[in-house]
Amino acid sequence: MKKEPFVTKTQLDEIVKEYPTPFHLYDEKGIRENVKALKEAFAWNKGYKEYFAVKATPNPYILNILKEYGCGCDCSSYTELLMSESVGQVGENIMFSSNDTPAEEFALADKLGAIINLDDITHIDFLEKTIGKIPEMISCRYNPGGLFKISNSIMDNPGDAKYGMTTEQIFEAFKILKSKGAKEFGIHAFLASNTVTNEYYPTLARTLFEVAVKLQKETGVHIKFINLSGGVGIPYKPDQEPNDIKEIGEGVRKVYEEVLVPAGMGDVAIYTELGRFMLGPYGCLVTKAIHEKHTHKEYIGVDACAANLMRPAMYGAYHHITVMGKENEPCDHTYDVTGSLCENNDKFAIDRQLPKIDMGDLLVIHDTGAHGFSMGYNYNGRLRSAEVLLKEDGGTQLIRRAETPMDYFATFDCFPVYEELKKNTEEADKLGK
Repeated sequence: MKKEPFVTKTQLDEIVKEYPTPFHLYDEKGIRENVKALKEAFAWNKGYKEYFAVKATPNPYILNILKEYGCGCDCSSYTELLMSESVGQVGENIMFSSNDTPAEEFALADKLGAIINLDDITHIDFLEKTIGKIPEMISCRYNPGGLFKISNSIMDNPGDAKYGMTTEQIFEAFKILKSKGAKEFGIHAFLASNTVTNEYYPTLARTLFEVAVKLQKETGVHIKFINLSGGVGIPYKPDQEPNDIKEIGEGVRKVYEEVLVPAGMGDVAIYTELGRFMLGPYGCLVTKAIHEKHTHKEYIGVDACAANLMRPAMYGAYHHITVMGKENEPCDHTYDVTGSLCENNDKFAIDRQLPKIDMGDLLVIHDTGAHGFSMGYNYNGRLRSAEVLLKEDGGTQLIRRAETPMDYFATFDCFPVYEELKKNTEEADKLGK
């Protein structure tokens, strides 16, 4: 699959006149088309709902676009709950899936009427003490342990994950929750990350559906929904084929008909909480080449760094790079593409074959729409970049302004030298202009 930017060089040349690099750019048209395809793939299930994983792209403008299509919010922190509330998502439109959860987060989730998804059996008592009750609707996160396999391929290692309850624990948890007044139940599991195979969801669904049948039979609870969570990935590399969401939805339907319907559970709603699949390909990091270095290797220094996109530094993750305007030129130069952090892993690419890069060239780093901006940080005092939405009509909208030095220094407002820092910053800004 050829990797092509969703923005042209002509468009980008105009955009950078208004928004200085680096910045994250999102494709509104692509986002809308993708969410419509997802909904169509699961339209066979009457209760289907997508709970977008806010952690992937925590921006209210993005949440509002998805809300137009009936998507809810999957939250895992106090701040994500507040952001979801700010765009009008409350009640059962929020799924709160957290772990090692502070009491105040459970309290806020309950106040908003969110569906609480318990990560551990010990959280039952903790939740009850915190909010004074057990909600009538509750969910539990399941972890069967061992290795998660599809055919003969090992996809991930749930047995080594900190999330979820064992098989014995979730049966016991349902019994306890029922005795404490819970009336509607959900099951949730996340057993593999960023899978690029149409088999993942149907295989996971079979595991959860079979457990659900046993749970309902042995505990007498009513299972209202089964949450397949995330894990449907995207093709970061050009030689990978993208998932076919239509085929995935059909695969889940077949398992649903095989396992749940014969057990009299044809009313169970299917939920998903996709993040990467929903937004990943529809965002990119736009950066500019500002230095070249010729030592033991050939380096291209750009004005973005790992503070803007952590995945390559943290995981060694591959993100495709397009040198804008040179898409058809031969990739006959070998570069490390680096940022400016005082860390040697601050590299977007290592020994990458690219066209000759000249200073001032714009580079598009692909597939940063999920877990891109959201994983940013301020190491070396680097400031987080802007987020810009490329509208369907070709215009742009600033959906998060870039941080300024004063945003950074404002956290020190209790410190005696804060006013001096503020003064110095304002003077530096004048010099920069």
